[in-house]
Amino acid sequence: MSTKLSTDATNTHDLHRPKAGATLWFTGLPSAGKSTIAHALADELTEAGRRVQVLDGDEVRPHLSKGLGYDKQARDINVTRIGWVARLLASHGVIVLVPVIAPYAAARAAVRHDHEAASVGFGEVYVSTSLEIAEQRDVKGLYAKARRGEITGMTGVDDPYEQPETAELVLDTAELDLDTSVELARTLLSAICERELP
Repeated sequence: MSTKLSTDATNTHDLHRPKAGATLWFTGLPSAGKSTIAHALADELTEAGRRVQVLDGDEVRPHLSKGLGYDKQARDINVTRIGWVARLLASHGVIVLVPVIAPYAAARAAVRHDHEAASVGFGEVYVSTSLEIAEQRDVKGLYAKARRGEITGMTGVDDPYEQPETAELVLDTAELDLDTSVELARTLLSAICERELP
């Protein structure tokens, strides 16, 4: 686990006061724990009175990218579309949590740049859980199907995943429990929102 947060930022927990929106993008292998962390954080923030939207890749893709395939170009288009929606929502004061694999570094960088160009807060959370652990958690059976050759283009198996080098927060859910992961993500979010205050 590593983080670039300053020690001052770790003491920032007041998400009632800031009204700036922001996007936290959770990237990592399938079944790494992205959605679990994002939805748990969303529940906490909702209880705290914040406007929150989770853009979960599995739920959003059929609506924003129906008919797209899973080659590199299609994946990048999907990430760009989700990033645009996230930035739009965040620009209106919504906290947007995005658990989406986004396997290619250039596409993730483009989403970050789009947020920065619009002066909208953005943070990348790399859920760095290993492939071995992710496969053990494979509730959908996708890894098993890929190993048997029943499906192709599976990230981490026969399709690449480019690990982030600029993530503000790195979480390995094999080492961190859910509560700790959520708290670290919340701390990062607080720091981003504070920086975005006028």
